[in-house]
Amino acid sequence: MSPRPRGESLQERFAPTNRCFGCGPANPAGLGLRSFVGADGETLEAEFLPGPQHVAFGEVLHGGVIAALFDCHANWAAAHGRMRERNLEAPPATVTAELQVTFERPTPLLIPVKLVARALPAEGRRIVVESSLVAEGVLTARCRGTFVAVDDPQRRPGGH
Repeated sequence: MSPRPRGESLQERFAPTNRCFGCGPANPAGLGLRSFVGADGETLEAEFLPGPQHVAFGEVLHGGVIAALFDCHANWAAAHGRMRERNLEAPPATVTAELQVTFERPTPLLIPVKLVARALPAEGRRIVVESSLVAEGVLTARCRGTFVAVDDPQRRPGGH
């Protein structure tokens, strides 16, 4: 479950009925990730508190949960980046094309972790996002993902 800082997240503002496992506000059994625009207006930030149910072994966060967090947070960073570049009032739908996660060291459970993501300038409909995961000031994982903006009115913002 994510801590509840800073008011309304992008997910709550633009996709309140989203049931995505990672970031859907309407999924009570999901991870509850909440993404916020950073002070620079470009990066997205999120905090997540891994619980004992997110264990891989010992006191280490499961890599699949880390990948899910990156997928959702970076997807929203791609949508937010596109929204900024195109001066849109709401983020467009984006879908994951590729996700490459690099695990630098074990991520501990039971302490808040911070995700930071930044969309690079888009190339057509393709948006590359670089993300990091930090626990107690230490980089534990990073991700580079490619997302595609889609013009499908059935898809929700952030790819969901």
